[in-house]
Amino acid sequence: MHAIPGSHREAVGTAIGQVDPTTVVEATLVLRRPGQAPPADAPALSREEFAQTYAAAPADIEAVTDTLAPLGVTVVSHNAAARTVRVRGTAAAIGEAFGVQLQTTELPDGRRQERMRSGEIYVPQALADIVVAVLGLDDREQARHMSQVATADAVATSFTPLQLASIYSMPEADGAGETIAIIELGGGFAQSDLDHYFGGLKLTTPKVTAVGVDGGTNVAGQAPNGADGEVLLDIEVSGAIAPGADILVYFAPNTDAGFLDAITTAAQAEPTPTAMSISWGQSEDQWTAQARTAMDDAIADAVALGVTVTVAAGDNGSGDNDTTGGSVHVDFPASSPHALACGGTSLKADGTTVVSETVWNDGTSGGATGGGVSDVFPLPSWQADVGVPERSGTTTSGRGVPDVAGDADPQTGYQVYVDGQAMVIGGTSAVAPLWAGLVARIAQLTGKRLGLLQPTLYSGVVAGTAAKAVRDITTGNNGAYAAGPGWDACTGLGVPDAATATAFGGTA
Repeated sequence: MHAIPGSHREAVGTAIGQVDPTTVVEATLVLRRPGQAPPADAPALSREEFAQTYAAAPADIEAVTDTLAPLGVTVVSHNAAARTVRVRGTAAAIGEAFGVQLQTTELPDGRRQERMRSGEIYVPQALADIVVAVLGLDDREQARHMSQVATADAVATSFTPLQLASIYSMPEADGAGETIAIIELGGGFAQSDLDHYFGGLKLTTPKVTAVGVDGGTNVAGQAPNGADGEVLLDIEVSGAIAPGADILVYFAPNTDAGFLDAITTAAQAEPTPTAMSISWGQSEDQWTAQARTAMDDAIADAVALGVTVTVAAGDNGSGDNDTTGGSVHVDFPASSPHALACGGTSLKADGTTVVSETVWNDGTSGGATGGGVSDVFPLPSWQADVGVPERSGTTTSGRGVPDVAGDADPQTGYQVYVDGQAMVIGGTSAVAPLWAGLVARIAQLTGKRLGLLQPTLYSGVVAGTAAKAVRDITTGNNGAYAAGPGWDACTGLGVPDAATATAFGGTA
């Protein structure tokens, strides 16, 4: 048996006992690349071009099938372009095939029980060079959503997405002909909510389609202050910014496998999405290395197809919900160098005139924008000269988070409609769909998918200088990091400002 590098994980909570050996378990296997990863700065590939160069080799998929079948583990589906294979077997068969013991564990808060494992994952020696990750053997919740519901007495002011589009001087367009993919790990939406909301904005309701992944479904009306709020926020913000775009909402289980499979399914869909909005994540140190790598590779593949992946940078300041005290962390997948990491501000405006805009930081009780330096991803070339600080306790730097920002303070939040209720919601969750909608507008105007925006956004930027197409935010902090001129680990390069097509490399 061969141990999968980076697969080690410990169970948490109280072990109740071994999982019933007859329980059916599904998992996602990630297969090796056939060669080098696609270059991030190359022109967007068609799905056919991508598959010809970067899909898993048929022989590798056949080897997985032939090796696991005698062990009682069957292949139920595969996505060659995404290099993923979905397998199924009893807990006993899965445990033997992958060298793990699955146990039922009660979490410390007593809210639920989850299937967990401890130690490393193994694969038969015949698959040692073929399988690079095995995800989903345990079903613990992997990520948290980044939305923050404002209380009625806390809201100083609030905005519709259309008001923010004007404040941020977005180019006039409606995203017609473009597609926005939204990744969700819980919650749901009702068509009646969408019709009410967009009707109130005097907009035609965008075409919104729910897509199930790994058994995930659109279940609305359960958690207006939780996952439903996240789902409706994502749809309503991106849909108001780009009402002419088609919106596909991918619902998957909140596991590492579900998260990955939602991204790969969305990226490989027909038509290829223009933008993918992700408002779920978790501190980098709470992922296995194999899961982080698989997710980063999946986002890189999306970029190669011309998809701009916008990701919330987190709502828990520079510590990213660290419970040990004093440590700094960034959120993943926002820290992927292939994702456009979106931080948060607190905005006050008089009509379309900005009165003030500072780093969002409401203190320990109200949340703050995430941001900092990745512990696992190296400093990208396009951030080499912008002054990303050293990693905590080291003399080296890493990928700086975030890249850009937008209004996120719940006290200056977004007017939305959730489960029959008018609400105000903030968080960096709102910024990811805001930028996704902006990307759809620009793609419509330029006639091309934009892919990785960072090389254009950071072009010519050095430490202490402002970038084009954004307005620098220079006041405030998120805990360990303070804003200042140029890029910073609170709001990145800044918020949208006259983000015209030409500023993003287009000619229209």
